[in-house]
Amino acid sequence: MNIKLRPNALRAILFAGLAVFAFGSTFAQTRVSGKVVTSEGEPLAGATVQVKGTTTGAFTDDAGQYSVNAASDAVLVFSYVGYEKLEEAVNGRTTINVTLSESGTTLDEVVVTGYGTQKAKEVTSAISTVKAADFNKGLVNDPTQLIQGKVAGLSIVRNGSDPNGGFTLRLRGLSTLGQNTQPLVIIDGVPNASLNTVDPNDIQSIDVLKDGSAAAIYGTQGSSGVILITTKRGIPGSSTVEYAASVTSDQIARREPVQGAADFVASGGPDYGSDTDWIGEVTRNGVSTVHNLALAGGSGATSYRVALNYRNAAGILINNGFEQLNGRVNVTQKALNNRLTITTNVSATNRDAEFGMTDALRYAVIYNPTAPVLAKDYYPAGDPLLTKYGGYFQAENFDYFNPVAIAEQHENRGTNRTLLASVKGDLEIIDGLTLSGFYSLQRGSSSNGFYSKKQSYYGNGFNRNGYASRRTDNNSNEQFDATLNYAKTFGKVNFDALAGYSFQEFFFDGLGMEGGDFLSDGLTYNSLGGSRDFQEGLGTVFSYQNTYRLISFFGRVRLNIDETYFIMASLRNDGSSRFGANNKRASFPGLSVGVNVANLVDIANVDQLKVRLGYGQTGNLPGESYRSLLLYNRVGNFYYDGNFVPAYGPSFNSNPELQWEVKTDINAGVDFSLFNNKVFGSIDYYTRNTNNLIYNVVVPVPPNQAPNTTANLEDVVLRNSGVEVSVGTKIGNDKVSWEPRVLFSTYKTVLDTTGVEDPTYSFFTSADAEQFDPSTSPGAPGQNNLPTMRVAGGEELGQIWGFKFTGVTETGDYIFEDINQDGTITEDDKTAIGNGLPDFSLGFNNTIKVGKIDFNFFLRGDFGHDLQNNYRTFYESLGSRPADNNVITKYSEQYVVKAAPQFSSLYVEDASFVTLDNASLGYSFSIAKGNTSAKGRVFVSGQNLFTITGYTGADPSIRYADSGNPLFPGINRRGTYFMSRSLSAGLNLTF
Repeated sequence: MNIKLRPNALRAILFAGLAVFAFGSTFAQTRVSGKVVTSEGEPLAGATVQVKGTTTGAFTDDAGQYSVNAASDAVLVFSYVGYEKLEEAVNGRTTINVTLSESGTTLDEVVVTGYGTQKAKEVTSAISTVKAADFNKGLVNDPTQLIQGKVAGLSIVRNGSDPNGGFTLRLRGLSTLGQNTQPLVIIDGVPNASLNTVDPNDIQSIDVLKDGSAAAIYGTQGSSGVILITTKRGIPGSSTVEYAASVTSDQIARREPVQGAADFVASGGPDYGSDTDWIGEVTRNGVSTVHNLALAGGSGATSYRVALNYRNAAGILINNGFEQLNGRVNVTQKALNNRLTITTNVSATNRDAEFGMTDALRYAVIYNPTAPVLAKDYYPAGDPLLTKYGGYFQAENFDYFNPVAIAEQHENRGTNRTLLASVKGDLEIIDGLTLSGFYSLQRGSSSNGFYSKKQSYYGNGFNRNGYASRRTDNNSNEQFDATLNYAKTFGKVNFDALAGYSFQEFFFDGLGMEGGDFLSDGLTYNSLGGSRDFQEGLGTVFSYQNTYRLISFFGRVRLNIDETYFIMASLRNDGSSRFGANNKRASFPGLSVGVNVANLVDIANVDQLKVRLGYGQTGNLPGESYRSLLLYNRVGNFYYDGNFVPAYGPSFNSNPELQWEVKTDINAGVDFSLFNNKVFGSIDYYTRNTNNLIYNVVVPVPPNQAPNTTANLEDVVLRNSGVEVSVGTKIGNDKVSWEPRVLFSTYKTVLDTTGVEDPTYSFFTSADAEQFDPSTSPGAPGQNNLPTMRVAGGEELGQIWGFKFTGVTETGDYIFEDINQDGTITEDDKTAIGNGLPDFSLGFNNTIKVGKIDFNFFLRGDFGHDLQNNYRTFYESLGSRPADNNVITKYSEQYVVKAAPQFSSLYVEDASFVTLDNASLGYSFSIAKGNTSAKGRVFVSGQNLFTITGYTGADPSIRYADSGNPLFPGINRRGTYFMSRSLSAGLNLTF
């Protein structure tokens, strides 16, 4: 198979076959109406009433009433989440009233899997589903926040509360040492879809494929797990208008504890006569607003949902936030007597962001509290320092900057635009045999600009007489899939088979420039042509472009034997242009089986007891294109004929043997449902081994042309194992109920050695199989080139390394443990003093309903992880620079250190925590006037309302990586954005 084959002909032929004129027979219709109630006789609002075998349907109103057009011989299907599905034949009737029985959880609930769906009772892999009703409430600007803490084994973390900051996702630990550590995101069938293309309010459900048997159908893209997002759609026979609005106020939840002005002066700090709360000067109460408007419905063979979403978010840091407008159109059209279904989804997002200057928070912690904000409040008239730094007070010390000046003398903005469009055609050729074609296109562009004013002491502004940079990045992701699916029941066996082909092409390009020496600050980064650096050959310009393709064939077979035995087997063969000439293709199998023991053994009060076992392999790609080829980059300049000319040299060696990274999963699990589905849950144990790890290896020159080679590591394997438990129940009835749910998960990650002798490419360069990276050093001032993290073969990742602190001398010097007992403290006395990864995580969700009042609260915690508190490392000792404000904690009161700051176990803290992540209180109501009715809900909610922890810093959450490197978790750097507490009020209306 030629990897460069572009399937234009195949695409055109398939869609020509699917795009047939839509026509069909019209049958005599009857208007059927009625009421849906619970077993207690209470109206059931929002229940679905659908004509079986069609897309025609309706929702019940707040009185439980419905009305739908149906043929006299049709069958109506009544359903509602948490209730048993019911079918009623029309038989010429015009009024049909029904009662739905409560089920707690529905085993027939549909779960989205790769390239299809399954009933929950048939699933044999580790898959978690979260529906819209169970999403987190309050200020949610990122879709992943909806399920934070809701899925066992999935950790979703954002360090600090920067509204422009992204979330780090880890599913069952670390699966690779490369760049693709986050789960694959699929939105309505589009893999690698940007989360910017979907507004949280438009999401119907989120399914998480956690093990290899489930993710193997996605091959190389599913190595770190898969998150499937399904957006809301309209239903024929109904017409609704939905409006939601909310306003949120954010305040600082926790701050770094520092001295006030009086204590600072008393401890020997210089006194400038003011009393300034620097953290208060650069922060604010951030007010955010959200408006969502959606129109949904349909008639006959057409259904639609159109949504417009507006978000204006302000961070707690001044000059920080974003304004976003998102639109989405989902349309489904049936034709050919419902044998042809065409689904179209289009979404577009524009976000204008003000990134602000996070370093303003860093220096607000340490800046002299007696210093004024403005120079005029300290210097006398005529003093040149009144205007030297733009009117701001500035002490001229190394690494010491006025926080307000940082925030106000810089512009840091960006605009991001994303478009996602897809169309899918499903043609049922004969009963059970469906041919499908799917095409999607995603385009994204971002434009970012930064400017440092001419008189800014921070950054390059003052030294460069103004400094500006600007860059533009573009990306596109084009996909075409063709699948053939056959589903048939043979006696007691339900058979489902899938075969498919997939083509994806990714394209990236961008350019940027930076320069200084401006005549004026007036045009900021919009006037780089006015930079005199470019006239003098000092300005910098760069550009890039790269692309790659992924071409795949896949298949799957699923069996349901007598609702008792379940089997799933899949195979995907991927081909990628990112690999060496000798290894461009690889295959990834998946196999899982399940048995519902409850159908074999009569066990009292057991509705389901399904035992599962799964095996699967997935792959991983290099993080960048062309890494199997010899690459040249600019390495400097040389002087030629009176001019500086760029010089180029090898940067990466060629590696035609670069091959696929392979992760192998084994998962054993149990799904259970007890007491008429009142108690339900799952337990899973998994092991994962990742071989052929792709890594940028440093190699000698000569004999190599370049100092780096992207290669497969031969001396190590990444091992993960863990346990996940999810248990829920429902207590009460329709009038008063309590639904608690507990999640528990553990994982252990070890970089083990393979025992390969004399490997060509190895991770460890020393015989004792350990590595220390200088990049993990605390930094300046005074603590460079002092690594604080250790990676050792056969041991857990996340080891924090340093001297073990035992006390202080009478003169305030550190006392460290003499590990070697040789009478002197040397580097050999350093040892493991903590670990940055947690032992286990807990989640406790509660939903309480009393009549029309609902109350939900969610507690979440991570336990056993440690953090290096770098604020304490630098600023707790009284031996730090006199100009720096001191951090005051329980440790500084216990140990009065007067020596120059030095990292040790004293500054490593247990960061275990429990937080009230989310709480909401709502009241539902209905309005009826004549033939018009509406329902609504008013609510108040809060996020991060309190945190219980022994950690003294502002944010105890896990740091999964340091400067993007996942090998070094557990470092709390000084530039972290503060945590905020959010309080929201809102209104939801449906007409």
